[in-house]
Amino acid sequence: MSYQASNDERKLKVVNLASLESQVKPRMEAGAFGYIRGGAEDEWTMQQNTEAFKHKKILPHILKGIDNANLHTSIFGIDLDTPVIEAPSAAQGLAHEKGEVDTAKGVAAAGSIFSISTYANTKIEDAAAAAPNAPQFFQLYMSKDDGFNKFILDKAVKAGAKAIILTADSTLGGYREADVLNDFQFPLPMPNLAAYSDKTGSGDGKGKGIAEIYAAAKQGLVLEDIQRVKQWTNLPVIVKGIQAAEDAEASILAGADAIWVSNHGGRQLDGGPASFDVLPAVAKTVAKRVPIIFDSGVRRGEHVFKALASGADLVAIGRPVIYGLNLGGAEGVKSVFDHINMELSITMQLAGTKTIDAVKNTTLLD
Repeated sequence: MSYQASNDERKLKVVNLASLESQVKPRMEAGAFGYIRGGAEDEWTMQQNTEAFKHKKILPHILKGIDNANLHTSIFGIDLDTPVIEAPSAAQGLAHEKGEVDTAKGVAAAGSIFSISTYANTKIEDAAAAAPNAPQFFQLYMSKDDGFNKFILDKAVKAGAKAIILTADSTLGGYREADVLNDFQFPLPMPNLAAYSDKTGSGDGKGKGIAEIYAAAKQGLVLEDIQRVKQWTNLPVIVKGIQAAEDAEASILAGADAIWVSNHGGRQLDGGPASFDVLPAVAKTVAKRVPIIFDSGVRRGEHVFKALASGADLVAIGRPVIYGLNLGGAEGVKSVFDHINMELSITMQLAGTKTIDAVKNTTLLD
């Protein structure tokens, strides 16, 4: 029996982002839902990601003459309507028949940035064509096979990617028990991998299999890989998965154009710190030399506010976007952005901050 994904296309009434998870669960096959929702081992770090936002408080300021909040910001010269972007997420066809195509459309409609994964269920060029005038990033899971790396990066450059996200915290997958219990296997093709399989055919019509390419993922990532990606693409390289300040420093010295503070939504190392708890130390070391993107555990507008006030320039959301995709396609994705932007606008106005720069200059209370 073939895999059945949602085909709904509708605007959502979102009460809060956390509530979307329970709405999606009965609509998806158990293995697919477990893969999207799950974290590593006991999921302690995944839970701490959201809890950590309680470690800081926003001090309201009044009589500032603010009658609305301005969420506009930018990165790499790209103007954005919001500081909230989409975190790259693999295999979005699990959530919706149109997968990354609908996510790209929804994110574009929100005036934000869509990032497509190496392990997408959509061709890079098709996701780009779905939102032709909108900025997109490409997330690279580096392979031991430089032929593959160059092939996939060439596709991203040709499709108009504005930056490359080098994901460095996933040289292997964290131990996710939901996937073990469900005996989860990806039920849908990954056409960007398949395209390389076709390219490297051996004359008998058989190229490298998908499993073979997965097995070829590069575990031994090194700082020099940052320059290699920059040389191959001539694009900004964002190093994703930074949690230690010294890793941020080393990455910048090695040529990183931006730092992405993330613990992969608690999907990798369980027992590590919440992403928000390490952000201030990383930001202090970065010292505004390059932009900082932040993710992991963001479910509220106040979380976005606190991340920006703690040193982030942009804040990314992952699972809530996929849940919105499942519930309403492109319109569902935009509904998720609309809701968190609304919450952020309220938080900004009540805190006495009109602009994103003002939020960044806010001091939080312990």
